[in-house]
Amino acid sequence: MPELPEVEHVVRALRANITGRRILSAQLKLARIAPDVSSSQFNRKLRGARINGVDRRGKYILIQLDNQRVLLTHLRMTGKFVFLSLDQDLPPHAHVVFYLDDDRRLVFCDMRQFGRMLVVASSKLHITRQISELAPEPLLEDFSVAYLREVLRRSRRAIKELLLDQKKILGLGNIYAAEALFLARISPFAIPAKLSQQRAARLHEAIQKILAEAIDGGSTLRIDLEDESSSYVGTSERFWRVYEREGEPCARCGARIRRVVQGGRSTYYCPRCQKR
Repeated sequence: MPELPEVEHVVRALRANITGRRILSAQLKLARIAPDVSSSQFNRKLRGARINGVDRRGKYILIQLDNQRVLLTHLRMTGKFVFLSLDQDLPPHAHVVFYLDDDRRLVFCDMRQFGRMLVVASSKLHITRQISELAPEPLLEDFSVAYLREVLRRSRRAIKELLLDQKKILGLGNIYAAEALFLARISPFAIPAKLSQQRAARLHEAIQKILAEAIDGGSTLRIDLEDESSSYVGTSERFWRVYEREGEPCARCGARIRRVVQGGRSTYYCPRCQKR
């Protein structure tokens, strides 16, 4: 599943390619992708709208339109956007097709059909459930050390599980949660409420560092919207410090990296560096 850094790169690619374009029509070919509207309503809400910009909130892609609406898209497991000319055949699993005013089509494909789209009024975006429940953006000022300390103080579940809760700490999927804990020298089994102020500050720094590294290109492929076969999950094993390195020596102390299952997800950590 694409994590926040991958979604950020998708946003940047879309922003560069569709800002200023007008949607001539929108074809919803699979109802479950946008379950809140019919195919005719979907087209009516988007048809004729000019794309003013593309932003991100958590893993949600926000396509801002000049008709006072926003198209929210969540890629989930396998959703992706592809650019096609009018004479190219649609790729497999093409579920939404946007006809643009430059004789191209922006196609949303999703092999597993978990992706979702929602058209909302711009004025109501902040109160939609998908947006209102999200924690502060991890690279902005609202995600402060004080905010993180308060979240930690209220939780007694394992820290790794807390880091995956997008309503408490936004932007960390399984990979980056493990990596952030390693950078902060915190055990994935540690109880958040018991962490010292110093360790909380170290974790805050680690979260921002690991996400900034990934967005800058440490683990993320550059997105090519014209490549039908490209994947949004383009990671480099050498970038990871502990993730998927079970049995390898820790780069910091030489101890063997361990893997355990936590909440149904694999957790990788160094037993020597990351003490409770």
